[in-house]
Amino acid sequence: MAKPYTTILFDLDGTLTDPKVGITRSVQYALSKFGLQADPEDLVPFIGPPLHESFQKFFSFDREQSMQAVAYYREYYSERGIYENAVYPGITAMLKRLREQGRDLAVATSKPTFFAEQVLKHFKLDGFFTVVAGSNLDGTRTDKTEVIRFALQQLPSPLPGRTVMVGDRKYDVSGARNCGIDAIAVTYGYGSPAELAQASPTYLARSVEELSRLLG
Repeated sequence: MAKPYTTILFDLDGTLTDPKVGITRSVQYALSKFGLQADPEDLVPFIGPPLHESFQKFFSFDREQSMQAVAYYREYYSERGIYENAVYPGITAMLKRLREQGRDLAVATSKPTFFAEQVLKHFKLDGFFTVVAGSNLDGTRTDKTEVIRFALQQLPSPLPGRTVMVGDRKYDVSGARNCGIDAIAVTYGYGSPAELAQASPTYLARSVEELSRLLG
């Protein structure tokens, strides 16, 4: 068991839900508008980081092209992709238990807050969280450090030594470190074992069950 954390922040994609189908299909749709094609497996790295950065990194789009690609992405995602998603088994029961124990729970995601709230409501997870902090639809506050800092500012009384960020990518770990809180990296999401090990999280959880035990 880890420290008795009183405030727990969770990433969304790859941590609470498995969004692979919806995200990769949305990226494929956006790419098709540029006459490009890609295998869904090659688009898995889009899960987690800010979308405009991924279009620039993996397809050499300039900023204007990447923002247009995000707009196309949202055409598909808002109608279909958002629901091509699934809650990881065991997550709902874990969140229910943590809330019953009086923990403050928040979501800190690079996904726009508008879409994060829709996902949580669709899967009936919204009632577990005091705060849902994401990016803005205009492309601002996408950096994970900014998102985590914003979430902490909205929470009632997060104590540095009793607060933790849970996520599946290195951005979650580095963002937590930059904000002076602990990090639990989960390996059942979309960060590779090498990526997460190099990020040096406070704890590593290999399953939802192990995460639940760590959180106590």
